[in-house]
Amino acid sequence: MNSAHQASHAEHVSAEVTVEVEGSGADAHAVFGALRTAFRSDRAADDVPKETAGPGTTVWTSTVDVSRRGTAPEPQRLAAPVIATLQGGYWAVDQLCEGLKSAFAVRVLGTAAGDQEKEVELRLETLRRPVPEDA
Repeated sequence: MNSAHQASHAEHVSAEVTVEVEGSGADAHAVFGALRTAFRSDRAADDVPKETAGPGTTVWTSTVDVSRRGTAPEPQRLAAPVIATLQGGYWAVDQLCEGLKSAFAVRVLGTAAGDQEKEVELRLETLRRPVPEDA
């Protein structure tokens, strides 16, 4: 496939991904911050998820536009593993998954595929860099 065809194809494919994050408010903020660095997001930097009282898991959402890649986010520290559910077009979800890999250890827990969209459930953890042998 030549680059003109790829560009034309990308223009017709949705670049938006809906992201749902389960975890603490601070951890959700770290995930959304990494996404904002790598792509465009509907969450402002000062939009910090607030903890809510009561039973059950709190889920925070964001819509991310992956049509333009920003800079690779730095590794982020999480207090505990976070579950992130991504839903969107195949290309867009794949781009977002790749964008998360510089910030977190990413493990795919499951996928559901449709005709034009897919959903991916990820487990995000603090990225552990290998310690150099001479350290």
